[in-house]
Parts: sequence; structure tokens; C-alpha cells
Amino acid sequence: MTQSSPAPLPPPKERRRLRESWSLTQDQVAARVGVTRETVRAWETGRTTPRGRKREAYARLLSELTKPPVRTDPPEEPTPALRPGPSAVGSPHSLTPAQAFDALYAFCAPSLVRQTYLLTGRRELARESVERAFELAWHRWPEVAVDRDPAGWVRASAYEYALSPWHRFRPRYRHPEPPPASPSDRALMDVLLTLPPPYRRTLLLYDGVGLDLPDTAAETEASTPAAANRLLHAREAVAARLPELADPAELHRRLGEVAAAERLRAAKPPTVRTGSERRASFWTRAAIAFTVALIGTTALTVRTAPGQYEPPVAPGETIQGVPPKVAPGPLSEAEQELRAKLGEETASGPQRLVPLPK
Repeated sequence: MTQSSPAPLPPPKERRRLRESWSLTQDQVAARVGVTRETVRAWETGRTTPRGRKREAYARLLSELTKPPVRTDPPEEPTPALRPGPSAVGSPHSLTPAQAFDALYAFCAPSLVRQTYLLTGRRELARESVERAFELAWHRWPEVAVDRDPAGWVRASAYEYALSPWHRFRPRYRHPEPPPASPSDRALMDVLLTLPPPYRRTLLLYDGVGLDLPDTAAETEASTPAAANRLLHAREAVAARLPELADPAELHRRLGEVAAAERLRAAKPPTVRTGSERRASFWTRAAIAFTVALIGTTALTVRTAPGQYEPPVAPGETIQGVPPKVAPGPLSEAEQELRAKLGEETASGPQRLVPLPK
């Protein structure tokens, strides 16, 4: 008997790229192949390799993903609240920039608002952070459009804006917002908000969004060991307050439930694009006005400046220790009596010597 060779598989990075090109989550791929989400994550990072029937099923799925997407309406599978839903657009190469941006916004914005709410505990700040991130993405769309992970680019921008320490000085954010209605959701949000921002962000990306550890470390600008330590300490802090969430799978489910319980909405894509263009136009006019004012001030200075060097006049200095100037004045009565007395009396003493010529 001859043993059949195993089904060929693309490299790990290509596996992930194929999945993301069809806007599939790791949960959806795991359900198609019949494995867990952690197994799919390990296959895409290259830590493990599928074998046997799982390998054949995974290879068939990847071969189907190599075909260009088509505009069909298959039955949608339920997706977690923190994951973006399946995209319904065609190939990005056939779209205009505005259409591609709108597709990315519709694909990422709903879940990204929920993620940012878990990160900050503020509904209005979550919506504002996502809109600002997409406004920046539209302003830099030529760079974002060719990025390997546009959704990750926008997510990182939204997280950075949401965690900015300057929000504490804004009057509208000095008071906390109403907590979730459910006691269990409120307890989980309280635990999350007590974590330091880097720990909270790492926990949300790994256990909430489902990124692998290297991608989590790269997005949080930390090394992989540092991200792992942050994740472990964050899990320990959550388990100490809520022992029922010590299991990462249960924590992942609860994060999705808390995010889905809030009615969080983002603006429409055209509104975001218009806001980005209006903001860019404002700063352009401000830069032009500042440049014109600077040129006018420089011209006025050159016009009114002296033609030659004029040394400045040294300021006067006070001199200490000089006695006051004595000036002659009228004699007092005692001085006049003394002068009269000396004039009346004959001077006593030796005869005055007078020099004589030889």
C-alpha cells in the first residue's frame, strides 16, 4: 500500500491573510473545521500543524478562500459582540476610495465602539474615539488602504485616543457615567476599570478581541514577554474579584455579553468622511492664516527696524558708600560767636617765621 501525502497548506501568515480577506473570524473557521478557536490561532501562528482529517478539512477551506469573494448572501453565523461581522463587499480593488472606506467602517465600527466602551467605561467617549480614529484613517487613506491590517490600524488609533490622559481635564468627563444595569456586568466593569490602562488593553485584545500574543504585544508596543506578564496579572486581578471568570473562555464570553448589552451606535460613514474633510480644511486654513500673519510680522519688523546698529544706553546704577557732598552754608549763632572771639583775642605762640632773600 502507498501512503497518500498530506494535503499542502500555505504558510501560517498566508492562512491568516486568506481568512481576513474573506472577513472570517477564528471562531467561524474553527466551526467549519471542527476545532477550537485556540487551535486555529495556533495554526495561523505556526505553533502547531494540523494533522489527519483536520488537516484535509482545513486545506479544503483554505483552497476555497483562495478564490475571489463573490457577492452572495449565505446564512450568517453568530459572531461575538467584540468581533466585526462578516463583510458584504466585493474585491477591494473594484471599489472607489469612499466605497472602500465605507465598507471598512461598516465592518469595524460597531464592534470597535463596544471594545472602546469596555476599555473606558464611557459610552460617549467610545463613540467619539471611534469616529476620530476613522476621521484620521480617511485623512490618511492612501496609507491605511495598503496596510496589512486596516482594522488593526483603526483599532490602535481608537484605543490611543480613548486612553489619552488629557480627557480627565475635560468638563464633560470629570463625572462618571451611569454603570451597566446588570449587577454582574457592573461588577465586571468595575474590575476592568481598576486595572492599569496597559493591562486592561492587553486583556481586551487577547481575551476579548482574540488576537494572538505577538500581535497583542505589537499593538500595545511591548515585547511578547511583557505582554504575557500583563495578561497574566490582569487575569489574576479579575479572578481575585470574580472567581467565576478564572477560565479564559468564560472571560471571553462575559466580555462579549457586557459589550452587547449596551446600545452603542456610531455615526454613518458619510458623516465621518465629511467631518474628516471639514477638520482637515479647518487646519489647512489655520496653517495658511498663521503663515500669512508670520510673513506680515516679519515684513513689518524689517520695515521698521533701524538701518545701523545703535548701542543700547546702559541703565544707571546706584553707588553705595559715597559720603554726601558738603557745601558752604550760613553760620550758626554759636559759630558766629566763636569767630568773633577768635578775632578779638591775640594769638599766642612763637613769632611767625618769614622767609627773607639772601
